[in-house]
Amino acid sequence: MTEYSWHMSKDQGLNKLPGPDPQDPTFATVFKNNSSEVIFYAPKKDDLQEPHDRDEFYVIVSGSGEFINGDERHYFKTGDIIFVPAHQPHRFVEFSDDLAVWVIFYGPTEDPPFWSKS
Repeated sequence: MTEYSWHMSKDQGLNKLPGPDPQDPTFATVFKNNSSEVIFYAPKKDDLQEPHDRDEFYVIVSGSGEFINGDERHYFKTGDIIFVPAHQPHRFVEFSDDLAVWVIFYGPTEDPPFWSKS
């Protein structure tokens, strides 16, 4: 194994919860380097997240429900992947109790978003 190898199972991600943040124990950072970050996220009842300053992917590990992504609303289920651009309002709604996702942040922060610059 090199220093660049990394692996984590769903069960290992679940074992990281609750995370270290007492304000939001629904997530735990499991990998981080200069340009990317992987978080295991398992919201309960409500998803209260705010827009982020980097692009991100959600990989649905378990669960189903609906996802609001800007002005769009999509049904999701286990195995799906969702992309959210930096600064886009988004959240999970009406989701099952077993919702668990890998959140992958990558690239530089954008302020303001590159797609809104004139």
